[in-house]
Amino acid sequence: MNSKINKFQVFYLLVILLNFSCYATQALPEKVKKEDIPAIIPAPQSVEWGTGFYNFPENLKVCYNTESKNSIQWLEKLLAVTKTKFEFNEREDCGNWKISVDPELKEQLGEEGYQLEINTSGISLKSATDAGMFYGIQTLRQMFPAEIENGKVSSDFKLKTVEITDKPLYSWRGSMLDIARSFLSKEYIKKHIDRMALYKMNRLHLHLSDDQGWRIEIKEYPKLTEIGGKSAVKNGRAGYLTQKEYIELQEYAAKRNVVIVPEIDMPGHIYAALVSYPELNCENNKNIEPKRAEPPNLYEGYKVGWTKLCLEDPSTYQFVDTIVKELAEITVGDWIHIGGDEIEDPLYEEFIQKADSIVRKFDKTAIGWEESAKAELSGDFVVQRWNDQTPIGENQKIIDSFCKFFYLDHGNVTDQENTYKWCRKEGLSLETVYSYQTDDKRVIGVEAPVWSELVISDDRADDRLWPRSIAVAEIGWSKAENRNFQDFTGRLARHAHRLENLGIKYFKSPEVKWETTREKGIFSEKLSKEEDE
Repeated sequence: MNSKINKFQVFYLLVILLNFSCYATQALPEKVKKEDIPAIIPAPQSVEWGTGFYNFPENLKVCYNTESKNSIQWLEKLLAVTKTKFEFNEREDCGNWKISVDPELKEQLGEEGYQLEINTSGISLKSATDAGMFYGIQTLRQMFPAEIENGKVSSDFKLKTVEITDKPLYSWRGSMLDIARSFLSKEYIKKHIDRMALYKMNRLHLHLSDDQGWRIEIKEYPKLTEIGGKSAVKNGRAGYLTQKEYIELQEYAAKRNVVIVPEIDMPGHIYAALVSYPELNCENNKNIEPKRAEPPNLYEGYKVGWTKLCLEDPSTYQFVDTIVKELAEITVGDWIHIGGDEIEDPLYEEFIQKADSIVRKFDKTAIGWEESAKAELSGDFVVQRWNDQTPIGENQKIIDSFCKFFYLDHGNVTDQENTYKWCRKEGLSLETVYSYQTDDKRVIGVEAPVWSELVISDDRADDRLWPRSIAVAEIGWSKAENRNFQDFTGRLARHAHRLENLGIKYFKSPEVKWETTREKGIFSEKLSKEEDE
């Protein structure tokens, strides 16, 4: 027998060891039953399950320090559903539960980490910030019965003893809603924010403009919504957000540690603006080619890459300046997305540089789709990578949104109705999404877009987003060595009732042995009579 080990054998051995290390992170003490372990998603960085349980007392006393005062509302909301009698005291040390925000823990836990200890006597929850405390409470929430989500849980349940130290892998854990092609209401967006927060996602990218519609009020250019807000993709929904509604959404999101990132796609994907203000076009509309629509006609088609701003006209930059200025004034977060995808023009790179400069002038950081990396960018510019066709500078920050892993408008399964397959013909299964990995140090996080040409109802949005967004959440939060697809689907299966109690019409992936009475597959996609016509 040859004692030499070839390269293939070494590789095979490494694969075995890697798989073992993934399973080893789920190892349990001898006396702990697997069925007693709560299904926590995303997988925490460090977990040590105990053998006992914490039983709720008749009268629960929660003490908290001054720094954690802003977070108590979430714990109070959680406990209120249990029908347990409880009281809160702003004191350092008292009661059964101890809640503490301590900035000195920042070196250990970062901005979003937390420590949770549950023993037979009570609960201790610590963090360095309000964000970390919020995420600790979300972990605690997932340890409560799924009925907590619809307010029907009894008070006679118990919590497994555990010690958790946790913090995220990436600072950017994003979801993108395209509300430009087909509009999603303020109420739906709020529901989406709630769902994101449960799974510790923290960036909501809103695609607010495209050829098919303009979805944010700009007071200096009212026709953008008066005209552009009335159009949509075929069978889609028109509409727009007023500035007041946009500010309201940001406030709602901020309370849940979600930052809204607005995108105005330019210099291409811009027909909704061109039809609203025809004077933005070049002479003879030569910036519209091929001419799938011309002012005053609206556009409801699917094709893209046929419109652009008139980059040779200096007044174009006054339009961009005004849009960015007004959007910056009502945007709480640090970022404004300027689009920049799928456009060919000799002045393209100059436009990206000028748009970046305008965004920085208004104290925001620009984000652009990966084509923007063709230009010489400022150091703060963030590149969103979607097809990996454009070289990106060594010092540029990157958000990964590869279509082959993260474009959730693609089917959950092969040939699912009303889905795309242009990037991956077999669709994006749950395992495909979960298989994303990178060792690129430039990457600050991941984001999963849902483009809405074919996503023209709330039910369809739910189906495309969930449960694949939960896989994205775990990728963004959990270290690679703590991730294992078999373990993930085992935990996800136990979230079925939670998702249903939240009213999410999710796709019941055949890759998961769901613990639910629902049949495998999707909810009915029957549209209203008006949408069918």
